[in-house]
Amino acid sequence: HYYITNNLRVSYWCQCTTVTMFKLTKTSAQMCTRNLRTTAGLFQRVPMSKFDPETDVRENFAMLQKNIDVVKSRLRRPLTLSEKIVYGHLDEPETAEIARGESYLRLRPDRVAMQDATAQMAMLQFVASGIPRVAVPSTIHCDHLIEAQLGGDKDLKRAKDINSEVYNFLSSAGAKYGAGFWKPGSGIIHQIILENYAYPGIMLIGTDSHTVNGGGLGGVFVGVGGADAVDVMAGIPWELKCPKVIGVHLTGEISAWTSPKDVILKVADILTVKGGTGAIVEYFGPGVNSLSCTGMGTICNMGAEIGATTSIFPYNERMARYLHATERGEIAKIADNYKNLLASDEGAEYDEVIEINLSELKP
Repeated sequence: HYYITNNLRVSYWCQCTTVTMFKLTKTSAQMCTRNLRTTAGLFQRVPMSKFDPETDVRENFAMLQKNIDVVKSRLRRPLTLSEKIVYGHLDEPETAEIARGESYLRLRPDRVAMQDATAQMAMLQFVASGIPRVAVPSTIHCDHLIEAQLGGDKDLKRAKDINSEVYNFLSSAGAKYGAGFWKPGSGIIHQIILENYAYPGIMLIGTDSHTVNGGGLGGVFVGVGGADAVDVMAGIPWELKCPKVIGVHLTGEISAWTSPKDVILKVADILTVKGGTGAIVEYFGPGVNSLSCTGMGTICNMGAEIGATTSIFPYNERMARYLHATERGEIAKIADNYKNLLASDEGAEYDEVIEINLSELKP
């Protein structure tokens, strides 16, 4: 039997393999049972999603913490939330050149998502590589090839008939090489990601422009081309120009007549359609807490309209509630222990700051 000491080290307590050694008292037996349960809980995996039981999100957070510590020791300055998550996924944080808007970063995303139109060539290229299995958790989502013409049921049936060869290939390739497969009719890719795969601190690349929707759950989600997805699935670092960071400081509270969409429309009015190019838009400030998790996702989703690399919100209670509601409460508990990684440091500097008072925002 084992017990957990105050500093959480596992220590040997007693071994009662035979009755002749000694007899445990009732109290000792209860303590032993309780401590064994504690030990089991400590070493139980917390998967990245219910579809990836072999993964452990605690390892991802531990690596994120380690890499951020290395980068901070080098840069010797406070970091924004965007920088923490991006630099926390550097392939070689000890030596990587880090200069916003100038250097190119080699990154190790946590997972890949592909929609059915772009997944075809991506999976063909991966098959041609000869690699037996994807290096990171990956998923294929069949939603883009369904055309809206006659109504949901009829359109779905028509898509299955027309694209049966595509769906069969993607399904069989996913099964052989370890990529998850969401069949036609299972939902829209960016919503499936938010409900099942997104969590605070993750870096996910997807072959769909709406991948950025996941920033509403506190991670870095970037839309890419199929070739980038293949690189990551093959275990090759993904290259990204070190993004600038545009801060959007939210104050006040959103009123009953305004919606999250009005927030991003205001940002777009200020930055125009290309003002976010080469930058991550990072929202912060007390006004964030008046937005729902799905509302934050809507804002991040439309960030693509201003050319932003992606958008992101800091982890808060709204996100924790969403994780619990989507049966990922254990991830929320772990995120609570890493709150220092999931928000910008005090004194962090942005390349540009936009001020928006939500109380004054009009529909």
